[in-house]
Order: sequence, then C-alpha cells, then structure tokens
Amino acid sequence: AQGRTFEVQAAPLAAETRRGAIAILHDISDLERLERIRKDFVANVSHELRTPLTAIRGYAETLIEGALEDSENRRKFLEIIKAHAIRLNNIASDLLVLSELESGGPAPEPERVSLRAAVEAALRAVEAEAGLRGVKVVCAKLDDLAILGDKIRLEQALINLLDNAVKFNRPGGEVRVEAARAAPDKARIAIADNGIGIPSEHLARIFERFYRVDKARSREVGGTGLGLSIVKHIVERMNGTVEVESQVGKGSTFTVVLPVA
Repeated sequence: AQGRTFEVQAAPLAAETRRGAIAILHDISDLERLERIRKDFVANVSHELRTPLTAIRGYAETLIEGALEDSENRRKFLEIIKAHAIRLNNIASDLLVLSELESGGPAPEPERVSLRAAVEAALRAVEAEAGLRGVKVVCAKLDDLAILGDKIRLEQALINLLDNAVKFNRPGGEVRVEAARAAPDKARIAIADNGIGIPSEHLARIFERFYRVDKARSREVGGTGLGLSIVKHIVERMNGTVEVESQVGKGSTFTVVLPVA
C-alpha cells in the first residue's frame, strides 16, 4: 500500500509434496508516525530549553568572573537571568498543561459556565500587559450566555488568544472582543487585532506545537510556542472549534465556536 510501512515476519512452510513460506504483515505506519512526532517533540523541547539555559549560564559566569562588582551591569545581567528563568517556568507550565490535555484522560464533567464571566476574567488577566504595550482592548459585544464546559480551561484558552493578540500587535493597536450567540445551540467568540498579521502559508500550521511564524519576535515577547496548541486542545475537548483568518499588515481574527448549555 502506497505510503504505508509494514513489518514482515516470515517462516518456511514444508509439506510432503511442495515447499513454501508463510508471511505475516503488520501495518506499523501509525507507530512510525507517532515515533516521528515523539522525536520531533523531544528535539523541540530540548531546543526551547537550551536557549534560556545557555543565557542564564553565560550571564551567571560573567557575574562570577567580576561583573558583580559593576553595579550598573550587575542589575542588568540579573534582570536578564530573571527573564530567562520566567521563560523556563512558562515553558514547563505549558508543557504540563499540554501533556495533560493530550493524555486522552477523561475530561472533567461539563458544567454551566458564564461566557460573560469567562471573557471578563480573561480581559482582566491581560489588562496590565496591554497597558504596557500601548494596546487598547475593546469589548464590542458580550452576550450573557451559558456554555457547557470547563471554566478554568475556557479562561485559559481565552487568555492565550488575548495574550497573543496583545503581544503581536503594535503600539497604539487595538484588540476587539465579541462573544454572542451564533446559532440556537452555538456561541461564537471572536478576538480580532489590527497587528502584524500572519502570512497565508503559515495559517495551516499555526496550531501546531512549537510552530512559530516569526521565531525572533516570538522569543522577544516571551512566547513558548505552545499557547495556540493548548487553545485548540481545550476547545476541541469542549466539543468546539477554533479557526483563524489573517492578512499581513492588517491583523488576525481567531474565532471560537462552543455549544451553549
């Protein structure tokens, strides 16, 4: 079969009048695919951890070798070490969340969750970051709907989307949030920004683990490369969908659709 991998086990088969062999074929295509995914994941994790660890080690060695006596550089180097330590903690936290979501274990019993309360909690979580970056966050429409799902995970997904919209924006930019009924049994949450946008060739892979459109910018703003993958897993576990539309230089819109209670 084209594109498939088989493991073959064969043994001779002898009879009184003729000789032959018996063969058993095992389709191991899925096992090979999972092994490739595992190896890629390990390689990506190693790379993501190595970058901040190398920086921490380098600045620590510089301090030990004499920079501790330089009050100006000492504070600067310690701030850099702190920033990389925070980044390591964020990567570890996101990896734990993603591992839990991908484990295939039973999801928590769905509960009625106020969509308005979840959006408002997410807005509060990114308020300080938006202020620091000069990005205005506007709640254009917020219907008071109840959805079936996991309150904590829903808030986490919304925070991840809002955090991206703020960090990949520009000073003076805007993020618009709308949450409304899309159909009798569906709620729609749209988070739109007028930031840098995403080139069309990257859209199909944007929800993959560690996939980055702009690696340098992502590390600059402190991204782990796991946020959107976490969003996708959370939304799908709640029987919903998440999609993205984007134009370079004009911005992006992430749309989440979830079942209402």
